[in-house]
Amino acid sequence: MCGLPAGRIGSVAVAVVSLVVFAAGVSWASGPRAVAPSSFEPGSCVLFPPTTGNRNLRVFIDPGHGGPDPGGVGMTRTGVPVGEAPLDVLVAKDAARLLRQRGFSVVLSRSGPHAVARPLAGDIVGGVFTPKGEHRELVARDVCANRVHADVVIGIDFDAAGSPAATGSVTLYDALRPYAAANLRLARLVQHDVLASLRADGAAIPNLGVHTDVGYGFLATQADRNYGHLILLGPAKRGYLNTPTTVPAALIEPLFLTNPAEATLADSRAGQAAIGLGLANAVQQFLAP
Repeated sequence: MCGLPAGRIGSVAVAVVSLVVFAAGVSWASGPRAVAPSSFEPGSCVLFPPTTGNRNLRVFIDPGHGGPDPGGVGMTRTGVPVGEAPLDVLVAKDAARLLRQRGFSVVLSRSGPHAVARPLAGDIVGGVFTPKGEHRELVARDVCANRVHADVVIGIDFDAAGSPAATGSVTLYDALRPYAAANLRLARLVQHDVLASLRADGAAIPNLGVHTDVGYGFLATQADRNYGHLILLGPAKRGYLNTPTTVPAALIEPLFLTNPAEATLADSRAGQAAIGLGLANAVQQFLAP
């Protein structure tokens, strides 16, 4: 869950969800490799080569949150707590497995429970990120994407709101980049293909559309609010974001964890696999139709 405009809540710093969920799901083989391991947390900025063929194209997938930042939390229909950070990774791994089978290399900003950036003094206080630490953490994802020379960037977050009635999927892109038209095309593919995959599985998720990232993002300080974009998607701003991502990018928030029905779907292997399939289909259509 990225930072949200008024009326939608930001990250919920509640560490109540077991990280056992990271053990579920995908089996990894074929030689994952940590990229610049001294610069990133264990299991972060990891490259996974193709398992079938090789298109010589590299997909960067950023599962949001992690480490001291649990992201949003919600409850399933049966009252089981659901945390965003581990779910983001499970969906990313589902998408990565399919993309690797289709000949793409995949780089995950996080492949486990850790954050991405190695924290410095003052980045974490009382077990949670300070605004400075959170900013460094978000910028580290851009640094990883650029370091591996990604051809496309995909962000995954789940949504949250103050009301359990909020529902639906939204995809964000940045309209100020020189390749804004490509950003928009990618975002439309992601939104369409993820919803199509979920609906094929029987989930009637409302389509909240494709929107620019203006007013989203990390909003803890005045500098954050002045920037006004998602750090994963947005343009450079001297002294705030010197190393933005440099290729087409989109970020999807496919379900609301604060909606019990959608939290139940997000917590299911079927729901995670459907979102992963939609992402893989969208990326393939964008990069190698």
